[in-house]
Amino acid sequence: MEKFTTPLSLVIDAILVAAFSVFMFFVIRPHVQTENPLFIVIWGGGATACMTGVFWLSIQMFRVVLRAQLAAKRAK
Repeated sequence: MEKFTTPLSLVIDAILVAAFSVFMFFVIRPHVQTENPLFIVIWGGGATACMTGVFWLSIQMFRVVLRAQLAAKRAK
């Protein structure tokens, strides 16, 4: 069985997910409807965590579809 996960792919995923998480936190932070900095971090971080999870899933699905398309192209 071929191994699909490599150390390089894990590092790339970690960098992409961390960058997306930081970016989304700074996008969401002004939209939290409070002036309390603690609540801004809590609610902004919670919303960011949900979106980051969806982003991670989309990276994995993109990788699977790309691998399948490349395999189909090689099989022709």
